[in-house]
This record gives sequence, structure tokens and C-alpha cells, in this order.
Amino acid sequence: MSSDTAQTPAPPRLVQSSREGDVLVLTIHNPPVNAFSPGVPEGLKAGLDEAESDDSVRAVVIIGGGRTFIAGADIKTFNLPREQAPDLRGTIAKLDGFQKPTVAAIHGTALGGGFELALGCSYRVATKDAQVGLPEVKLGVLPGAGGTQRLPRVVGVQKALEMMLSGNPVKASQAKELGLIDEIVEGDLLQGAVAFARRVADARPLPRISEREVEGASPEVFAAAREGIRKTHRGQLSPGLIIDLVELATQVPFDEGHRIEGEKFMEAKDSPQSRGLRHIFFAEREAAKIADVDRSTPRREIRTVGVIGAGTMGGGIAMNFLNVGVPVTIVETSQEALDRGLGIIRRNYENTAKKGRLSLEDVEKRMGLLTPSLSYDDLAGADLIIEAVFEDMAVKKAIFAKLDAVAKPGAILATNTSTLDVNEIAAVTGRPGDVIGLHFFSPANVMRLLEIVRADQTSPEVLATCMDLSKKIGKVGVVVGVCPGFVGNRMLVPYRDQANELVLRGARPQDVDAAMHALGMPMGPFEMGDMAGLDIGYASRREAAKKSGEPMPDDWVDRVVELGRKGQKTGAGVYDYPEGRRPVPSPLIEELIESYRAEKGIERREFTPDEAMKRQAYALMNEGARILEEGIAQRASDIDVIYVFGYGFPAYRGGPMQYASEQGLKNVVADLERYGIEPAPLLRRLAEEGKTFTDYDQGRMGR
Repeated sequence: MSSDTAQTPAPPRLVQSSREGDVLVLTIHNPPVNAFSPGVPEGLKAGLDEAESDDSVRAVVIIGGGRTFIAGADIKTFNLPREQAPDLRGTIAKLDGFQKPTVAAIHGTALGGGFELALGCSYRVATKDAQVGLPEVKLGVLPGAGGTQRLPRVVGVQKALEMMLSGNPVKASQAKELGLIDEIVEGDLLQGAVAFARRVADARPLPRISEREVEGASPEVFAAAREGIRKTHRGQLSPGLIIDLVELATQVPFDEGHRIEGEKFMEAKDSPQSRGLRHIFFAEREAAKIADVDRSTPRREIRTVGVIGAGTMGGGIAMNFLNVGVPVTIVETSQEALDRGLGIIRRNYENTAKKGRLSLEDVEKRMGLLTPSLSYDDLAGADLIIEAVFEDMAVKKAIFAKLDAVAKPGAILATNTSTLDVNEIAAVTGRPGDVIGLHFFSPANVMRLLEIVRADQTSPEVLATCMDLSKKIGKVGVVVGVCPGFVGNRMLVPYRDQANELVLRGARPQDVDAAMHALGMPMGPFEMGDMAGLDIGYASRREAAKKSGEPMPDDWVDRVVELGRKGQKTGAGVYDYPEGRRPVPSPLIEELIESYRAEKGIERREFTPDEAMKRQAYALMNEGARILEEGIAQRASDIDVIYVFGYGFPAYRGGPMQYASEQGLKNVVADLERYGIEPAPLLRRLAEEGKTFTDYDQGRMGR
């Protein structure tokens, strides 16, 4: 056929109808997760019309093709105008008013809009391993297609609030106990659903959740929920709206609550918080993509792991692998250190078991995978060896020289350094292509971030293997380049400099920390410093000065350390800690600061909380822009992922770079200049062009 007569093939039908005798089956084929994208509502409505017009059809089964039922709404459509977005509410309304029984057949997950659609059906059946839930709060929105009105009509107010405010799914067995699932299907789901549909085909009147009454309502339940979200969802919009809507369900007819729910959904969806949470949702997935490494890149098999150092960090790193069944050999320099490290690992597991999250059998199974050693020779068979000793370049070089001699060909040699030059470490080996940085964050068995540091000669194969491995051990891996501090810790330097400067110029440490709390950070810079140990930064600054030939640093924080106040571990740092970890402002430190100001001839001034926050946060973003322009990070969104998962930057702000874009880069530049901070060239350029960091990412990645 000639090109001028060729026709564009029709798009695939996302919903296919078929017959099982007197039951019409509507199968959703929208891989990979059957998201409620454009085409799905049209297909479902057409199928219902078909069933309605055919008297031989007694019931309808809706089922997902592939690995799951509808896993949720298509988040990418959230930015579409309402009239262009997939008509989930209209589809569910059609189901709710349908005159023949409809059965949702659930396998995999029915989440968000997918579960709301199932709740709009007459009945629900599921496989025993299926899960259902309404996780919208995790994206800064709320169930907007009847979820806030239907769920409490099934499970009651208390459980509905719990499910929607946590966003966590429930398993099919629990869902059946709650009345959300009518039957657990053993064997083939479709055949079980069809058989169930036939049993209820003549049921009249049809059960409609929208016609039920809400149970378990009381002022105390709603008051407790509102008090609870002050701690769990501090500063967020959608949790409060969810509580309001559930309360509304107890006060007005379904149709009225449903209408208001739609309005509140749009309010939440259009908020900066939802934009921030949706941004980080996609950013986490983008971070897994490495620009010049694709799926065809070979991966190395990691069956055994070696860890050098049984301290807090080494032990935590080892636990990540033990948790997923990977044997670990852990090496120390003395039996005492080895015994101490193993004892800490065991206590961590036993504490988890006491909380009911692990069985004692599991504790022993994991400890059984751990082999203690005092000899590097025992690492000869390891596929991956991770060095986790203190930050001293000479020590790390000596270790890698030993590993080069001991490790088998093809073994990946990784350093957990948080600041040092991975290229310099790799250079002492005869296999620099096998050397990489794996910067775990403390506590390593808890924190989800893993900075994967790509040295100049790290092979694509090693990089791809480590990225895949990060997922296996439950980490969010982000590839970064080599520079002092990489991405996360490098950005802390100007952030902390601004915090110190604020105190030097007149602010109190507690006010500086409070400014960051207002942004949503769990800790301010001085609280963080006390927790990590002030002596670490002190030693690093002195080492840098020694190497550069500069005078030894002598700021007010250095003098705090020289008093023997190293932070929480000594019971005193910038703050006093008379009751464990709760910081208490210290009169002694206030006197030290006043004395230091007088010595330096610095006149004190007042700072508003807004200026204190912006000076710190904007310094963080400004350094992020420099890192981005230097190519140390692949994307601005990677920086956001690092700060959300590694440093506690509030996810609902989207990370520091997204937050900067939300503020308007022109405004950020103007404030930096007003504070005497030189804006990064990239930041200034984007501001002048009226662009955001998202625009920069899209242009850079060719989208």
C-alpha cells in the first residue's frame, strides 16, 4: 500500500468485553498497572451500555488484565483540565446506578481510584494475596471519586480515617473481615468471579454502598484524628480535608457529600503540597534511570557481601543484606570490636522482634547469615565488599590496596565515604573500573537513601549492578559524581554556614532551628549537628585547613567543641541534654556566643523567622544549582530525592529544588542578593529566562 493511502492503526482498546455465558466480562488492559488513564472510562461505560442493552446478560464482572486490578488513577493526568481528565467519578456513578449486578474481581492491588471504582460496584471478590486501599494522602490529595463518603459507610468512621490518613493498604483477608470484600476466591479469579456473579444475578434490590448509613461517628473520634495529624502530617492540607469530609458523610446525604468531596479534591490537587508530593513521586522513579546506562548493560550477580568495619555504620550496612537473605562476612581489627558490633546487630534485631515486626526465628536466621572475621582473606569469595571505616584517606587507601590483592576478579569494591575523593581511593587499585562509592546514611539499616558515587573509571556494569542492588535492599539509589561531600553533604556546608552566621549576627540557635521547623524540617542545623556529633565537622575543618595551609578555624561552634561539648553523645553541644535527646537551650552557650560577638566587634541585629528560614533554605538550593551545573547530579529532581530521603526535607515541599521553583526563581535570586549571597550562574540564568528546575531537567534529558 502506498504511503498516501496508508492508515494509522487504531489505538488498542484498553477495555475488552467478552462473554462467559450470561455474564459479561470487562477486562482492563492498560499495562503495566492498569492505571485509570484516558480510554479506560470510555471502555467501561461502553461495556456497561452493552450489558444494559442485552437481556441475556444477567451480571457484569470487571477484572484487570496482566498483573493487577486498577492500581490507581493516572497521576500524570492530574495536571489536565478537569474536562480532559479521565471521568472516574462519572464511571463510578454509572456503576452505582446500574440495574444489573456488577462484580469487581480484584488481584494484585486496587488502590486509590481503582478501589473507589470497586466500591462503586455491587460486589467485590479478590484473590487471597490482593490488597486494597486509598493512598491519596501520600500524594497530597484525597479520595475524590466517592472514597471519603463510601469507605466510612462500610468500615465505620474510625477505620475509614485510619485507612485514609495512613494511606496504607489492607490485605484481602482483613478487607473481608471489614466488609470491603465479599468473597476470597481460591483458584482461578475469573472463574470464581463469574460463579459469584451468577449466584447474585437475581439479587434485588442491589446492594449500593452509597445508600448505607455511617456508623461510629462521635465528636471525640474527629477531635482525636485532628490532634493526631498535627504530629503525623504537620503543616499538610489534605489530611484535614479528609477528616472534614468523613465528618460530612455523617451529616449530609451521599450526593451532597460526594459533590463537596469533588470540590475539595480539586482544592487539594491544586495546592503546592500536592505538586510537591507528586513531584517527588516521579522524581524517585526518575532517579533510577542513568543517562548512559540502559537495560542491556550487563549486571553482576551479588550472592555474597563483605563489610569492613563492625561499627554503627558497618553493622547497619550488613543488616541491609542480611534482611534480604544475602550472606555477609564482616571484618574487624580486634575481637573486642567484632563482638561489640555483632552484639549491636543482634540487639537491633531483638528490639524489632519485641515490637512484633520480626519473629525470633527470623532473628536467628539473619544472624546465621553473618560470618565474623579478623582476616581480609575471608573476603576472597565476596561479590561485593563495602569499606565502612572512619573518614581518613590514608586508612581507606591502605584498605583498598589490601582488597585489590585479596578480592576475586570481578568483585565490586565500594567505599562508604561521605566526603572523600573516590577517584583517589580507586587509584590505589589495579581495577578502578570495579571501584564505586556506596554512601549509606545513618542509621544505615533504617535510612532509605543511598548515594551511588560514580568515579571517573567506574564501569557502567558496576554502576547498573549497584543501582539494581539498591532496590533489592529497599534503598532509593541516586547516582552522583565525585566532589567533596558529593551532593547531600556538600549542600550542608553553605546551609550550616548561614545558620552559624545568623547566630553570629544576633539570632539564637533555637530560633534558627525553629525557622527550619516552620519549613517542615524535623531538625534544624544545630539539632542535627548535636545529633551527628560536632566533633566530626570540627575535625574535618581542621584537616582541610591543615592541607591548604590556612589558619586553623576559630568560629563560635569550634569553641563549643573545645569545651568538650560534642553533642548528644556527651550530653551537651550547642544545646544541653539533661533528659536524653531533648535539646534544651544552654545559658553557657548563650554567654559563649555573646562573648565571641564582643571579641569580634559584631553588632547584634534581629532576624525575622522568614529571613532566617530563607537564608538557610536558599543557600541550600543555591549550592544545589552549582552541583547541577557541574554535572555532579544528573537532574535537579535527583537532588530533591537525596534531600527528602536522606536529610528530612519535607516531601510535601517536593525537595529543595522543587521548593525553589515554587517560590519563583526570580524571587529566590532577589533574596539571595539582598542577603549578600552570590546566586549560582545556573540559578540566575533560569530566573532570567523565567524557567524552573523542572524545565531544566526536561531540556537536559531530552524531553
